[in-house]
Amino acid sequence: MKNILLVLTVLLLAACSYLPSNTPDVTSWLTDYRYRIDVRQGNFVTQEMAAKLKPGQTKDQVRFILGTPLVADMFHTDQWDYVYRFQPGKGEPQQRRLTVYFVEGKLVRLSGDVVAGEARSTP
Repeated sequence: MKNILLVLTVLLLAACSYLPSNTPDVTSWLTDYRYRIDVRQGNFVTQEMAAKLKPGQTKDQVRFILGTPLVADMFHTDQWDYVYRFQPGKGEPQQRRLTVYFVEGKLVRLSGDVVAGEARSTP
């Protein structure tokens, strides 16, 4: 009985290893249809959130509106960077960036691709 099972197993494995040359590669078919998760990293800042920012606001007020910045450089304490990256399971990655500048602890300007209204300026 064991010999028959062994022979059948070997025959099945041998049959699975044969693929005609005109059939697509099985591994590429499997990788094309596997599930890939969406990866979100950073601070998602909307245009509505950026529109709430006004010159003269304190760092605490900005943090309340936008959240804690992803990058707060200790050498540039008057500049906060809010970076967001979205990598969908399939498709092209998207990236958004907002930089907030302070002078003496007060908001003076914004730059990036998530800036709304009259507060928009470039560095």
